[in-house]
Amino acid sequence: MSTHTSGGPRPRMPETAFTALACPACGQDLAATGRGVECGSGHVFNVAREGYVSLLTGATPPGTGDDRAMVADRLRFQQAGHYAPIGAALARTAAREAGEAPFVVDVGGGTGHYLAHVLEEVPDAVGLTVDASKFAARRAARAHPRAGAVTADAWRGLPLRAGAADALLNVFAPRNAAEFARVLAPGGFLLVVVPEDGHLAELRAPLGLLSVDPRKDERLEKGLHGHFAPAGVERLRFTMDLAREDAATVVGMGPSARHLDPAELADRIAALPEPVAVTASVRLHLYRPLPA
Repeated sequence: MSTHTSGGPRPRMPETAFTALACPACGQDLAATGRGVECGSGHVFNVAREGYVSLLTGATPPGTGDDRAMVADRLRFQQAGHYAPIGAALARTAAREAGEAPFVVDVGGGTGHYLAHVLEEVPDAVGLTVDASKFAARRAARAHPRAGAVTADAWRGLPLRAGAADALLNVFAPRNAAEFARVLAPGGFLLVVVPEDGHLAELRAPLGLLSVDPRKDERLEKGLHGHFAPAGVERLRFTMDLAREDAATVVGMGPSARHLDPAELADRIAALPEPVAVTASVRLHLYRPLPA
């Protein structure tokens, strides 16, 4: 754990993760002090009692990050094992690609669920979850003994030193390719999980969900172009038996929920059979950074 003087909560994360952090305001190294966490220029950031470090700067746009109820729903869904094949595939690929004692960062990692899968499979790895939601960070800070968590807005820049990460995870989350390339060490790798056309197919018509863009893989490649080269892809397709409550949660985990009237969506979910058999169909992409 990082060193800390008396006076407040201490960062709950391994030393490797803490020393990889950088001030989001000026990029300098951070140190734990009695006031919280601060850099040499005097920028001070709070440490929550749960142990995560709040590195958000400026006003956070409305709708950025999950609220308390959304995090609780997602955690319940994850712990029920509905997406377990995704966690297993991430862990298996990371174990195959990682070197010794890798530092793994999950960007937009929410509760730290997928990072914990990887850390269990790679026993000498250390991890960090970066997410805009303080409610998710509270969970992520305690998701695994070898992991920590920070709140940050990846679009403003990741609060990490250049080349600090050996591996990046990005599961159903936005991507800032330039920042990913900056913080990833030479020889490191990026794992991206995106839905494909058949994902949640059985829910789309009855609930009025948005369809998955059939050109999503093409847009992914374009978004990472100039920073990363594709190094492999694995298709994951499996069936989930979902209670209506879990069907509502999985819909809320995607973009469709923002386009639907909540009352109408609730009525449509109530009309579903229980359980409802739903197909999960995603692609796990492996990327390597291009030479600088």
